[in-house]
Amino acid sequence: MTTGLPLDIVGLSKRFGAVHAVEDLTFSVAPGVVTGFLGPNGAGKTTTLRCLLGLVRPTAGEALVGGKPYRDLAHPMRTVGSALEAASFHPGRTARGHLRYLAQASGLAESRVAEVLRLVGIEEYADRRVGGYSLGMRQRLGLAQALLGDPPVLVLDEPANGLDPAGIAWLRGFLRTLAEEGRTVLISSHVLSEVQQTVDAVVVLSRGRLVTQGRLVDLEAARAAVLVRTPHRDRLLAALEAAGGPWRVQPLDEDSVRVTGGTAAEVGQLAHDADVVLHELGNEPGDLERLFLELTADPHLEVPS
Repeated sequence: MTTGLPLDIVGLSKRFGAVHAVEDLTFSVAPGVVTGFLGPNGAGKTTTLRCLLGLVRPTAGEALVGGKPYRDLAHPMRTVGSALEAASFHPGRTARGHLRYLAQASGLAESRVAEVLRLVGIEEYADRRVGGYSLGMRQRLGLAQALLGDPPVLVLDEPANGLDPAGIAWLRGFLRTLAEEGRTVLISSHVLSEVQQTVDAVVVLSRGRLVTQGRLVDLEAARAAVLVRTPHRDRLLAALEAAGGPWRVQPLDEDSVRVTGGTAAEVGQLAHDADVVLHELGNEPGDLERLFLELTADPHLEVPS
C-alpha cells in the first residue's frame, strides 16, 4: 500500500504584470482519491500546477507537497510524477530509450522502465521511434514517465486527451487503481462528462479564485433537481413561491419545470396540499456540466452545504 502525500495550496497568488492569474487561492487535495481540477480557459489551473511543481515562483502564498515546497523535496521523481500540457519527446528516440535516459539521470532502477511500459500498455511499441506515435500513445508515454519513480503523488494535465474510447475507459480504471493504492491523484481536465465518471472529488476555479471544492457526490446532490410535469404549472409555481424556502424553479416548457432546493417527496407533498395535479414527478441526477457552468458563471457563487 502506497502512502500518499497531501497537496496544500495556501493563499497562493501569482501575477504576470497587471494580470492576476491566481489570487489568494487555498485548497487541499487528499491521498486515496482521484481529484478533478476544473475551470474554464484562463481560470488559473495551469499556473497553479506550475507553482506546485516549482516551475513558477508564486507572488504570494505557498504550494506544498507533503508540507514542503517542491524545490525542497529530497527525491522529486520519487515523490511527484507529473505530465503537464503536451509532453515533449525527442522524435528520434524510442520510448524505451527515453525512459532509460530519465531513469539513469534520476538514479532509478532500469527495471522500472519495463514495468511502467507494461503498466501503460505500450510495451509492444516500446522500441519504435516516438516520432511515429499517435497523440494517444504519446499520452501513455507521458503517463509512463510520470510513474517512473513510483511516486505517491501524480499531477496530470488532460491525461485523456488523444485517447480513443477504449483508452479512456482504461485510463479511468487505471487512475482509480492508483488512488486505491493510497496515492494522491490530481487531474486537470475540461472533458466534464469523462471527469464525472472518473473523479471522487473536485476543485473548481474561476478567474483565478476558488469557487468550490468537495466530494463530487455531495456537489451533485446539492445541484440535483426534481422534474415536474403538470397541466397547472402556474398554480404549482405559485404554491412553491408561497411555501418560501430555497426553491429555485426553471420553466422548461408550458407544462414542465425543473425544481432545485428540495426533494421529489417535498415537491409532491406541496403539490398535493395545493391540489395541483401532477402528470410526472421524478429526480434528475446532478450533472457536472450544469454544475460547472453555474459555478463558473459567477466567481462568488457558492454551493449550499
